[in-house]
Amino acid sequence: MQEDILTYELPTAPAALPGITVAVLGTGKMGGILLQAFLKNNLLHPEQIRATVAHPDRAHALSAQYSVEVTTDNLEAARAADVILLGVKPIQVPAVVEQIRPALTPDKLLLSFAASVKTSAIEQAAGIDLGVVRAMPNTPAMLAAGITALCSGRFVTPQQMDIAQRIFSTVGRTVIVDEKHMDAVTGLSGSGPAFLYIVIEALAEAGVNVGLPRDVATQLAAQTTYGSARMVLETGYHPALLKDAVTTPAGCTVDGILELEEGGLRVTLIKAVKRATQRARELAAG
Repeated sequence: MQEDILTYELPTAPAALPGITVAVLGTGKMGGILLQAFLKNNLLHPEQIRATVAHPDRAHALSAQYSVEVTTDNLEAARAADVILLGVKPIQVPAVVEQIRPALTPDKLLLSFAASVKTSAIEQAAGIDLGVVRAMPNTPAMLAAGITALCSGRFVTPQQMDIAQRIFSTVGRTVIVDEKHMDAVTGLSGSGPAFLYIVIEALAEAGVNVGLPRDVATQLAAQTTYGSARMVLETGYHPALLKDAVTTPAGCTVDGILELEEGGLRVTLIKAVKRATQRARELAAG
């Protein structure tokens, strides 16, 4: 392979969003990850952030931890915000949008990361023509190594989509897709970490089986997976080309690949993504 294989430029930190106030309604797991990322990356200053949780004790603890305003009042937080992130459970989205409807104006942006809730449903609940962006992040966002797919509703401006990208760039990469592809995104990158953990676990078990200590085998398997993913992202080469670079004639790797093909790993992973996508469609349909 060529010497300049690693000339890919890593993504830079997203630029700050001065003059914009963001409210995170439902600061649970992903909402908390985003809140920390906003501050860590200097995307927003504490005074630009509002957040809500269900219980007063939790609100007090979060406010003290991050020096941001945290309440249990969704409407109050939405009134003060230019961008409203919906981090509540999917079943709660219509009720929360109905609750904050008095605070909604056409120039505000609603950004939802509730799985399987369509932009049209949020627009209908809002009752006015305003920008709605739907996001599907995944759990590696916890380490700023996630990827988030974004799709726009009917009234989103290019400037609003840029804001959405900058918000989710704090926790990894972003891609923009048509909404018709969001269920497939859920099946691939949403569910994909679980599939890859099984692959890592299996590789580590194989290492133990051939004599490696378990901690060493797990580290080898995990780092090899991480490094291989970086090779795909940072070189731009097709995975098949990178695979061929490892696979020398009559070597060890080609024998292992033959076992994978005989075991149906490729087909099984494809079927797993298809099944997860189908389930996402079923959830979206109610």
